Amino acid sequence: MERNLRKTRTGKVVSNKMDKTIVVAVVDHVKHPLYKKIIKKTYKLKAHDEANECNIGDTVKVMETRPLSKDKRWRLVEVMEKAK
Repeated sequence: MERNLRKTRTGKVVSNKMDKTIVVAVVDHVKHPLYKKIIKKTYKLKAHDEANECNIGDTVKVMETRPLSKDKRWRLVEVMEKAK
């Protein structure tokens, strides 16, 4: 699979306690199937952070990758905004 065809997501770092791993909360807007109301759904992804550069509250972009562990299937691409 080419790198430009892989999925990318943007979210906030909610945990960086693990070594070389961050947990990213991604907000998705979905329409309710019956009532058609737009609902915010939040899901968490574990992503590989090779340099341990992320802190809690950072806005980051992650990219899909091969399985790196039991739960990790995403890799950090860039830190878009540092937490204040």
